[in-house]
Amino acid sequence: MNALLLGLQQGYTKYCCFICEWDSRARSLHYSRKNWPARKSQEPGIMNVENQPLVEPSKILLPSMHFKLGLIKKLYKGLETKTSRLYFLREMFSRLSEAKLKEGIFIGTQIRELIKDEYFYTLLQGDEKAAWGNFKFVVKGFLGKRRIQNFEELVNNLL
Repeated sequence: MNALLLGLQQGYTKYCCFICEWDSRARSLHYSRKNWPARKSQEPGIMNVENQPLVEPSKILLPSMHFKLGLIKKLYKGLETKTSRLYFLREMFSRLSEAKLKEGIFIGTQIRELIKDEYFYTLLQGDEKAAWGNFKFVVKGFLGKRRIQNFEELVNNLL
């Protein structure tokens, strides 16, 4: 929907982010490069922009689900390979394809199931446990229907 409102090319694109000039085809840079240059203009014909934007990019708000999906993907990628945690996730989401599991792609209902499951929390160790606990607090206190008073502190702890 954001691409449609901002005049970006639909479908398989190289520069699909409306905020920055993230190169989606640069696979080698995806988890190593942290800062991508900000998108300076929305000129048709440049960086996958096809039409004039219908709204200003600064007026677009990202839904909380977008943040939640991104965070769970980062947490999943941080788990060590070939551990009981990954085997547990494969058993818990047995209908999920191997490709989606490998990339850490989960949907909202699966995230809610995982948050409710206490056994998964007992499998985590050290930094993983701390990150998962902070993720749960952020999901409940910041990304939910109501924000708690110290939501800034929760987000900073997670980061």
